[in-house]
Amino acid sequence: MKFKAKSIANMRKDAADIFYDAVAAVEPTAAINRYCKFDGKHYCIGDWVYDIDQYNRLFVVGAGKAAAPMAKALEDHLKHRIFNGIIVVKYDHIVDLDRITMIEAGHPLPDANGQSGAHAILNLLMETGKHDLVICLISGGGSALLPLPYQGLTLKDKQQTVKVLLACGATIHEINTVRKHISMIKGGRLARAAYPATLVSLIISDVVGDDLDVIASGPTVPDPSTFSHCMEILHKYSITKKIPKTIRGHIESGILGKIPETPKAQDPAFDNTRNLIIGNNIESIMAAKQKAENLGYNVLVLSSMIEGETQHVARVHSAIAKEVVKTGHPLPPPACILSGGETTVTITGKGLGGRNQEFALATALDIMDVENIVILSGGTDGTDGPTDAAGAFADSLTLRRAEAMGLDLYRFLSNNDSYHFFEKLDDLFIIGPTKTNVMDLRIVLVS
Repeated sequence: MKFKAKSIANMRKDAADIFYDAVAAVEPTAAINRYCKFDGKHYCIGDWVYDIDQYNRLFVVGAGKAAAPMAKALEDHLKHRIFNGIIVVKYDHIVDLDRITMIEAGHPLPDANGQSGAHAILNLLMETGKHDLVICLISGGGSALLPLPYQGLTLKDKQQTVKVLLACGATIHEINTVRKHISMIKGGRLARAAYPATLVSLIISDVVGDDLDVIASGPTVPDPSTFSHCMEILHKYSITKKIPKTIRGHIESGILGKIPETPKAQDPAFDNTRNLIIGNNIESIMAAKQKAENLGYNVLVLSSMIEGETQHVARVHSAIAKEVVKTGHPLPPPACILSGGETTVTITGKGLGGRNQEFALATALDIMDVENIVILSGGTDGTDGPTDAAGAFADSLTLRRAEAMGLDLYRFLSNNDSYHFFEKLDDLFIIGPTKTNVMDLRIVLVS
């Protein structure tokens, strides 16, 4: 296919279209329909077959940004077979449900609604018995949406701890390790509450490597981490004195064996438990690859597992884009470079933004003297950090336009204020909640 040189405006449209196709590939209803089939008697989930008539009751529980459309898909499949159910979703991530109760709650910081929802789910599961079937729906955001503090801890303790962990640049694996050890429902404890019922979890992954014990802090899987790991994380980021004394004391008591560890692999709670990932970052990236190729680009997929400080990762991507322009390596233009994963931002300023907007802002500085580059970084959930934007665009003209408006990019970057920078340029990527979440997608186009 012969490729005609495109304008920056057309490349920005291409980037958005690639992003939309990537998100559509992990839309929760489509994911449920791919993996789950009901013939009126048997519910097939992946390679597993469940004879619904053999169970006394069917329960549905879950939490996450994608939980509502996942629950709707289950209702469409199983209709009146569902006896009862409760899910917790982020505010404004709702759909109409008939059989399953839906509770809206706070994300990324947990709130009282989430605590009430988590408590209601735990109480519901305590009613289940050996001849019941529980389907658990898990997706990104589940950790924040299921805050049930361990005995002796408060929701305020958890909120403050999460704030400190988010600000220090800890990875999601590290944040969720701590979350699991201060919770009554995470780290396998939901599975323990459902035991001895049969439990199967349908999971849309929002973590690097699709580690089951990290997604939503692993409520239905064994937890390999320990209280000692939690303390190592606090020491690593020098935040031991920044978290509440009650949390620190709880972790110390756990290390001394005064508080039971999270359930491990040998726990009988997992004898009747199965977990299936039905959507993840690489699926969205491969859909993005197909769309980019259809638009005439040569495509390079870097990785779906990229982590690290956002500004450092951003400059690696812009360096690759400049190499494509200068030498035609690692692939010739027109080129599309794709990556996924989840970077971190060590917050030093007081501005507003998220890791995707900060990524775009950092790349804008590096590509200012290079023609025909467009970069879009966005969260597949449609929200980047505590903002209404999924991410932002940067291109070869971004810095020039900013200077013409009297905007100091360095000041915005140092203040972690990417949102207001791109807002002034009208370069925010605002698409609203997608009701799915498989981490971030970064799209670099070179014409």
